[in-house]
Amino acid sequence: MKVIIAFSLILSNLLYSQIKVPDDYKKIPDILDTAEYLYPFIVPDKDYAYWRVLSNDMDYEKAVIYESQAPDFMTINEPVPERGFFQKCIGNNCFSYILACKNEKSVYFSSEQQLRDFIGTVDNLPEAILLAKTYGYSVDTSNRFTGAYKMDNRHFSMYLMQSKGCPAVKESFLVTINRRTGKLEVKRNGVYAKDENCTSL
Repeated sequence: MKVIIAFSLILSNLLYSQIKVPDDYKKIPDILDTAEYLYPFIVPDKDYAYWRVLSNDMDYEKAVIYESQAPDFMTINEPVPERGFFQKCIGNNCFSYILACKNEKSVYFSSEQQLRDFIGTVDNLPEAILLAKTYGYSVDTSNRFTGAYKMDNRHFSMYLMQSKGCPAVKESFLVTINRRTGKLEVKRNGVYAKDENCTSL
């Protein structure tokens, strides 16, 4: 057993050393690893009078994750959709969705593709991270090869991660997003962590 653990540690160190992040990449701020903190930075692709991000929490006050500035007289009370984006489970408080008001009508955005459509042009880093999240990539700021980025006028390039399965496996990716179209190009950097305890990764 000790031999297996020692081999795993050596293999992990070898993988760490193989993933090189260029010096011109900056660290993604720690706070941006949580979706709830990304929504306020969304600049919708279309003009909405008002929009809010909600979870399907039964308590309406707790369900509101973020809301844009709204006229005092405007209230939107619509039924919760059956599914949303970033589905974590089945039941209460398991997914998020956007409810917007355009031309005095309510519009839902309740899938990953619809969230991408709502974001449209990628204006900033939080939008880029949210867009990548709709494809299953996330930020792990404890490593540069899972939490670094650079940007130019055409692209956001980010070192992100995916965690899959049980035993849980973490893998590093270089994700490049076209700011105008939202299209992704992805390069695998390799697995850098495995754990039998699925809840710890």
